Order: sequence, then structure tokens, then C-alpha cells
Amino acid sequence: MKNDSVSLTIDGKPVQVPAGTALLLAAKANNIDIPTLCYHPELKPEGHCRLCVVEIGTAPRTRLVNSCTYPAEPGLVVQTASAKVLASRRMVLELLLAQAPAGEHLKEMAAAMGVHETRFKKGDPAARCILCAQCVRTCREVVGVSAISMAFRTPKKRVATPFAEQSEACIGCGSCVFICPTNTIAYTEKDGIRTVWGRKFELQPCNKCGNYIAPKAQLEHWAKLTGDPVESFYVCKDCR
Repeated sequence: MKNDSVSLTIDGKPVQVPAGTALLLAAKANNIDIPTLCYHPELKPEGHCRLCVVEIGTAPRTRLVNSCTYPAEPGLVVQTASAKVLASRRMVLELLLAQAPAGEHLKEMAAAMGVHETRFKKGDPAARCILCAQCVRTCREVVGVSAISMAFRTPKKRVATPFAEQSEACIGCGSCVFICPTNTIAYTEKDGIRTVWGRKFELQPCNKCGNYIAPKAQLEHWAKLTGDPVESFYVCKDCR
């Protein structure tokens, strides 16, 4: 075993992973599935949804932890589907169903775990947002514009643009839309116009094939970051 590796047990299976590997990734590397809603490999895990909880330790001293943020430790005993874990996940799903009753993917995940209804008071019947903040983190950490953020306090907490007005920082890239696990953010493309967060963005066609590449605002953002002329981005990757 390499010095930078640790040995632990997941669901009775001895495994070795690099020291510091999140339990979620250690499990996935060994074909052990753990459900998640707020995890994405391109983002730093923050454990918002708590659906990925696992049980660590040995009886009678065990506890639940978020597998996306808890690092693998030498000799650690992990259970990913114990009675305590499954009960916790079902409770989380009930809470999320109350918060986002219209979330189809959420309802499918809940049904797969035997949860078909929630005992908690439901919010807006059309709500789908689970406040996982993936869109906010993507806009901030990956795109680098911070056009949206978490606004207000619970129970009115939601994702919004500053002052709930059209954000001048938004470049219309749609990254927030594509990463959302519950298909919450309104987004349309028609006749060369992309609409997101209440703004309309003109799409730039490729100078060679004519297919749309991205919003002009996004290409201008790339040009600013790279220092290259914006016209250099007016050719799609297939025509380069």
C-alpha cells in the first residue's frame, strides 16, 4: 500500500483510496452507489442536500455524516445503506418534497426509496428549487461572474439576481440551467435569442457554418478573460 493511501471498509468491503478522498468518491470508485442532489465533480462539495449521508463507526458508537465532505480515514467502517441511513434519507426526501412539490426528478428519487408523500406542510405547489445552491456556486466559482445568489431568509429563501432585477453581470451562458438537478430555472432559445433570468441574449452564429455558438455577451466575457479579439470566438469548434 502506498504511503498516501488509506484502508477502510465500505459496506463490508475492504477498499483502499488516496488519503483525504471523500467517502462519496471512495464509494463510487468501488461501484457503491450513494444518492446525491447537490454534488457535482466540478464544484467544491458543501453538503447542502444531506441526501448522501452514510453511517460511520461501529455499534454502539456510530454517527451519520455527509459522504461528500467527510474524508476517508484509516480503519474507518462505513455503511451506506444501514437502517439509520435509509431512515435519514427518507426524512430528507420528505422535507425536500414539501419544499419542492413539483420536482419530478425529486419525486422519482423519493419513490425509488418508498417515499410517495410527505408528512410536512407543502409550500408552493409549483416549486421545484431545493436550495442546493449548485447554480449559485457554478456562476461564482466556474463562470466567475456571480450574477445570482441566495436571497432572503428561510422560509422565503430563494435563488435570485440582485434586487430581483435583470442582472447586468449575467452573460447568458446557461451554466446555472444545465447544472440544476431539478430543472428549476426558466430558459428558452428561439429565433437566435436566449432568454434566462428575465434577460434576452442575442446568440452569435458561426461565421462559417451559421450554427449558433453562444450569446454574444458570453463570447465577449471569454475575450476579456483571454485578451483575444472577440471575433476569434465567432467560429464554432466544429469549424475550427
